[in-house]
Amino acid sequence: MFASTMTRLVATIALGFAAPAIADPMLADFSYGWPVKRHSLVSQGEAMEMAYIDVQPARPNGRTAVLLHGKNFCAGSWEATIRSLSDAGYRVIAPDQIGFCKSTKPARYQYGLHTLAANTHDLLSALKIEKPVMIGHSMGGMLAMRYALQYPDELSKLVLVNPIGLEDWRAKGVPNATVDALYAAERKTTRASIKAYQQSTYYAGSWRPDYDRWVDMLASMYEGPGGEIVAWHQALTSDMVFNQPVIHEIERISVPTVLMVGEKDNTAIGKNRADKALAATLGNYPRLAREAAARIPGARLISYPDYGHSPQVQAPEAFHADLLGAIR
Repeated sequence: MFASTMTRLVATIALGFAAPAIADPMLADFSYGWPVKRHSLVSQGEAMEMAYIDVQPARPNGRTAVLLHGKNFCAGSWEATIRSLSDAGYRVIAPDQIGFCKSTKPARYQYGLHTLAANTHDLLSALKIEKPVMIGHSMGGMLAMRYALQYPDELSKLVLVNPIGLEDWRAKGVPNATVDALYAAERKTTRASIKAYQQSTYYAGSWRPDYDRWVDMLASMYEGPGGEIVAWHQALTSDMVFNQPVIHEIERISVPTVLMVGEKDNTAIGKNRADKALAATLGNYPRLAREAAARIPGARLISYPDYGHSPQVQAPEAFHADLLGAIR
């Protein structure tokens, strides 16, 4: 039953058609606030479409910023950052990675950070974007580091916002999990569980009504039978993140780098599978951020002691003032 349902759903979604009305795994009814464009590419022998936002500033400064979303985020999650950068004169490109949000969710795909980096490079090449500032948050920060290692001469600056993967969880003793086990866990996702996780991790225990928009965005993709394909790709990408650490290579990053880190973050993939003693040591962002900044040549660290995993949402004015200063 699972296989036949998954095959029908993924075939529908991979071709870009609308999913059943009772589910919305393509976020068709969620507006990013700007027109969504689509970039066609072929990856692993399949034709796909990568959704993206391309925001042109009213007063261009001649520079482009590329925003890479996290695992539980989308291009639209960068809403306030896009406005801030655009107001400052930057052209802003914000893609949805393959398998996420409004982009194709292929029937068969071997996920890799190097593959997502290549897909992003294909998009930027098609748009003739040269030497952008690349800003990555959460999983997007991990991807941005891989991009900088893979294409070392093609960025002007790298900004990492609470990137995950600043430690190798598997090497520290966190047990691995099969994709089937990860999928089973993803299928238990509810709006309540999403909100509880975001409150404790993204916002350091606090909550404001404006945060509900991002809970609704994520929850809408999981609701109804169409949520199966979302859960499946979330499981595949969890496996990717856990098993493809970048932290061991960061000394080779040659792009001028800024880390912007909310220190009350406690993100650690697989922490729920670790024993209590090990789990208590994981996701120590004050320590992890300092260690990473010391290892990346010439890196600058901007810390936020009172904020969590998403300082750009929790404290947008302070964060964006710092961001604009850092990339100037």
